[in-house]
Amino acid sequence: MNKKNIFFWTLYDFANSIFVIVFFLYFSQWLVIDKGVSDFWFNMIFTIVSIMFLFTAPILGSMADKNGKQQDYLNWITVLCFLCLLVVSFITLFLSNQVFLAILFFLLANYLYQFSFVFYNALLHYIAPREKWGRISGVGQAGNWSGQVVGLLITLPLASGAVYFVGEAGRAQTFLPATIIFFVLSLPMLLFFKLPKQEKVIDKISIKDEYKNYWKQFKELIKSPNMGLFLLAYFFFNDAIITVQNNFPIYMQRVFDVPDKTKAILMISILVTSAIGALFSGWVSDKIGLKKSLMIVLGSWVVLFPLLGSISNFYIFLVLCILMGFFFGATWAVTRATMTALCPKEKLNFGFSFYTLAERFSTLIGPLAWGLITSLFISFGSTRYRIAVIIMTVFVIIGIFILRKVEIKKMDLAS
Repeated sequence: MNKKNIFFWTLYDFANSIFVIVFFLYFSQWLVIDKGVSDFWFNMIFTIVSIMFLFTAPILGSMADKNGKQQDYLNWITVLCFLCLLVVSFITLFLSNQVFLAILFFLLANYLYQFSFVFYNALLHYIAPREKWGRISGVGQAGNWSGQVVGLLITLPLASGAVYFVGEAGRAQTFLPATIIFFVLSLPMLLFFKLPKQEKVIDKISIKDEYKNYWKQFKELIKSPNMGLFLLAYFFFNDAIITVQNNFPIYMQRVFDVPDKTKAILMISILVTSAIGALFSGWVSDKIGLKKSLMIVLGSWVVLFPLLGSISNFYIFLVLCILMGFFFGATWAVTRATMTALCPKEKLNFGFSFYTLAERFSTLIGPLAWGLITSLFISFGSTRYRIAVIIMTVFVIIGIFILRKVEIKKMDLAS
């Protein structure tokens, strides 16, 4: 086990989570609340990203499995993501009336960010032995949540107006610092991470042939034991969790009229418990098994979503939100380790493209349902957001039902 690689791998997740939380919290509100873009069109950004991802990610993932260049692809995608974020930052600061351009480059940055995880997640197989996949996945996920805490702490004074940077005041102040910090901290991964030598490398690959074989390769992938069922289950339960996560700042604003400073403090509390959840669940999943751990986590979401949607007391809502953080961390720590255990080694990048794709298409149906509920029931006022959260429980239940049929061999679990 290469501890340096684990450090660089974790630091990379720490780095990109800084810009993710800042854009997630403030860009969504900059668009919907400050610029008047509807909830529906904000959610359609993620739907478009999903469609783009479908036609590109599996191809490049398959190529990486054959030519061993996943690290090169990761590096280039990271640089392009940084440049797109840089453009968004300058538009919001100096050309804030150019909302369409801001949306366009945010869309591209989101697409590239998601693309990077095709290669990033697949590296778990190489940096840790099988019996430690759960805990190392948890360490990486804890790095993610810790980075989000740091991102919020750094940008809170800018968003609240306590510190003025440059350009348009308010939420737009946060994007440029987060973007620069992300790129600086991601450099060690780009420069110093050493991927183990690949067993076989094919130098010349035809993109045309890759597209021709797309469907054939996909069918071969899901023929692997339980792979198809796991991806389908992941699609459904992740649908609910990602949709709630993306809309959470707007939910707090519309339902409880929470000021930005309180939102940031609450988000920090959630992220701290997320880091704890990632570390704890990763360790537990290596002890009691990946599937059992995941079933417990998903069962908790089935209880939590209806509670979040029905509670009217703000202080009880705060307690539930902090508890929700624990399960955020646990969910993605365990699912990544599960995917690593199920996916054939020779198809890791291709497999993780569909893992990420399942996550992306989770932002197709979920946001569509959320957007329709909040648009069609506009006369219900803030209650429409409560209904949307409760409806997300249905997707989790479907995911649990499918996951029950997934079996993971004993050799993929800790003894």
